[in-house]
Amino acid sequence: MSNNHQVKAKKHLGQHFLTDESVAQNIANTLSLEGYKHVLEIGPGMGVLTKYLLEKPIKTHVIEIDDESVEYLKANYLNLADRVYDKDFLKYDLTEIFNQEPFAIIGNFPYNISTQIVFKTLEMRDQIPEFSGMFQKEVAARICSKEGSKVYGILSVLTQAFYDAEYLFTVPPNVFNPPPKVDSGVLRLKRKENYTLPVDENLFFRVVKTAFQQRRKTLRNSLKTFNLSDNLKANVIFGKRPEQLSVDSFLELTQHIENDEQN
Repeated sequence: MSNNHQVKAKKHLGQHFLTDESVAQNIANTLSLEGYKHVLEIGPGMGVLTKYLLEKPIKTHVIEIDDESVEYLKANYLNLADRVYDKDFLKYDLTEIFNQEPFAIIGNFPYNISTQIVFKTLEMRDQIPEFSGMFQKEVAARICSKEGSKVYGILSVLTQAFYDAEYLFTVPPNVFNPPPKVDSGVLRLKRKENYTLPVDENLFFRVVKTAFQQRRKTLRNSLKTFNLSDNLKANVIFGKRPEQLSVDSFLELTQHIENDEQN
């Protein structure tokens, strides 16, 4: 394979290769480089973003499921060759690369797995102080949205329980090959100083997911499966719908349920 052979975008992998250098540079510049010495890029393709990461005072690693892209990267970025991992990010144990060291995540994420990437990041939040990258615009907007918004939901609450989420800029379809059918959005997540929850984490996740599964209903109705006492159900918070609750209110709600179950 010649070094300048172009990798063909594969539909089943959700690949849309970014072709605009300035957008790639802007995404690379979203990292603060504070609190970590390593960055992991997910789905680098032909390395349009990678080359700007390699200019930074940080150790860049890339993880790529597409063999053709892996070959291309190893041939064209010789100083990166031993840090190109031919693995599935969602299934791979990242401590094999980083042990317990902190690292940032960045990427032009394949749309079809972007929310799963966020959930894996939340699971590994102890090691991931910063995360930035490109999503389908509506997914990026949802992750960053606040209570009261129509798109505020499970992903917004769970992400913002641990990270400060900021929507940075929108990217039009014409800077990709092939162009996607929708706009893209770049966001940054910075882990909160205090990112341990004051409540049982599994219960918190369950409360949030259950509440939003019937988002039109008040919490009194959507949280029926929790067998709450009448006393607790009389609390004003239960007359609200899930999108009216901030992250802190969801934590407070979980605390109420936790106390109720213990009594």
